[in-house]
Formats: sequence, structure tokens, C-alpha cells
Amino acid sequence: MNRARLWWRSRRVADGLELPSPFDPVAFVALLAERRGRPIELLPVTVRHSLPCGLLATTDRADYILYAADTTALHRQHIVLHETAHLLWGHEGTADASSLGLLTPHLTGSLVRRVLGRTVYTQPQEQEAEFLASLILQRALRKDRGPGAPSPGQARLGSLVGAPPERLAPPGGPAGAPPSDRGQGHG
Repeated sequence: MNRARLWWRSRRVADGLELPSPFDPVAFVALLAERRGRPIELLPVTVRHSLPCGLLATTDRADYILYAADTTALHRQHIVLHETAHLLWGHEGTADASSLGLLTPHLTGSLVRRVLGRTVYTQPQEQEAEFLASLILQRALRKDRGPGAPSPGQARLGSLVGAPPERLAPPGGPAGAPPSDRGQGHG
């Protein structure tokens, strides 16, 4: 899938989500769990450098999002949103069993039906989750700032390049316009 299509699909998903205001990832996960009718538990873990910084484990009872507790608040938030994006996309897959055992000693292997670990960003599922997590956070920040307000990054970039912040539109053109694949040489 090319990036324009991925952006557009991810944007539709992100725009359809109920977000708490002000944005809080724990409250967002609680809203999502309620919407899905299935518990989602957030589990902070200490991560060694060789292990993924986030992990999604699904059992018959609940979904578990494990995230690195020993990192910055912004990074923790992004990890949680990335793993939540896997749930939203309905991704299935497996992570290294040894990683799962080190991160989830309280879950037996027979309980875990599906595990996804954040390790390889070249896989399509990882790219989809990363993109959607970024768009959810972007939408949350925009919602918290109010309509029409440029982001601090847009304002800073606009002043550097001499462009007004409102001219710095997201990929695919102005809000509400689907991206065009015609005449584009990348994918």
C-alpha cells in the first residue's frame, strides 16, 4: 500500500475515534475498551535494550498492552497508542516467545492467543500501527488546542521557511481532500 492510501485510511480511523479532552492515553484506552466491550489492561514494564519497548498480548479474557515504564512520558504515550492501533486495525501476528516470557511472567503461553511486538518497522502492520498512532496523537493535540490553531511545530516551521502555519498542510493536501494516486511515482 502506498503512503497516500495509508495516510487516508489511517485518517478515517483516527477521525472516527472518541478522544478524551484533554487527551489522556489511559482515558483513551478505557474508552476504547468500553467501545469494544472487552478489557484492555495497561502494564508498565522495565525493558532491556534488546526487547521491544511495547507489546500487545491478547488472551481469551482481555487485551494487554505492555509498555516501557523507563522512558519519557511522550514515548510511553506513543507506545500505548501504537499498540492500541494494532487493536484498531485488527492485526494478528507473533513476537519472539522469549520476549513475551520476559515481559509477561504472569501470563502463561497457553493463555496468549496473539502477541505483537514493536521490533520491525518495515512490516506493513507495524507501518500501519505507527501511522495511526501518530494521527491519533495529532488529532488529540489539535482538538486540545482548539479549531484553527496551528501546532507549535507548524508555527515554528512556518517562521523558519517564511510560510504561514496554515499553509503547512498534512500529506495528501488540505483537510477533507482525499490524496490522489494519479501521477505519483512513489508507493
